[in-house]
Amino acid sequence: MQITKNIHALKIPFKVNISPDKIAERFVYVYIVCGKKIWLIDTGVAGSKKLIFDYIESIGKSICDIESIFLTHSHPDHVGSAKSIKQECGSKVYVHNLERNWVEDVDLQCAQRPVPGFKNLVEGSVKVDGVLKDGDIINLDENLSLRVIHTPGHSNGSVAYLIREEGSLLCGDAVLSSNQMPVFDDLAESINSVKKLDKINDVEILLSSWDDPRKGGQIHDVFEDSVNYFTKIQQAVNKIAAKENISDPAEFCKDIISELKLPPVMANPVTARTFQSVLKKIQSCKNCCCRN
Repeated sequence: MQITKNIHALKIPFKVNISPDKIAERFVYVYIVCGKKIWLIDTGVAGSKKLIFDYIESIGKSICDIESIFLTHSHPDHVGSAKSIKQECGSKVYVHNLERNWVEDVDLQCAQRPVPGFKNLVEGSVKVDGVLKDGDIINLDENLSLRVIHTPGHSNGSVAYLIREEGSLLCGDAVLSSNQMPVFDDLAESINSVKKLDKINDVEILLSSWDDPRKGGQIHDVFEDSVNYFTKIQQAVNKIAAKENISDPAEFCKDIISELKLPPVMANPVTARTFQSVLKKIQSCKNCCCRN
């Protein structure tokens, strides 16, 4: 669907095989920025190329015009189809330097961050043509530019993209809305990144990977809701950690999911990793207090 004069949103559904008897229905947004050329913000999971190409052709554009792919981060649902799109269109791939290794070596990513069904979600490793840093401004076209905003938390090198001429902020997975599956590496950094985005002026449309487009007064509410959800997660981890044996990360994860009243299917290795990251920070702070 067309969002602004130059930005289109494509919602891509996919499934994650959590276990032989558990399948999670998911979706992710890919954003298509059109001018004299075409620029993609993320590429969806493996197999998304056809959906992306079909949409581009449906709006009277050519896939040959896909000049660049700007990744918000390196996770499979964002980099999944980058390999085949780059191969077919000769597109350049850009990502924050802290994400480069996982884009160029997906086997390394899989080893360091196991995700259910990983091999089915990503086509393969992709050579990165350029690295991004906070504050970079990429001039895409006449009166069309991309400002890079570093938003660590979900992952170390996550970024958002501000297209000020369109009043649009494309925030990747930085914002975590209530009842979404909690996936992040650092809770404190996640909160700081959301607050950082909330301070940006003249944002008329918020475009997230996991939420429908939000406009006007909804935008601040989304940011506020995200901070509240992160806080709620921290409180749940604190509560469960205080009253039970936490030697089994999988069981600990199930109890946190139950405490948050989330669907049981969300108890999986990815959320277990999330809750362990929160727990480690809590334990680290306690150890610091004990030493003092």
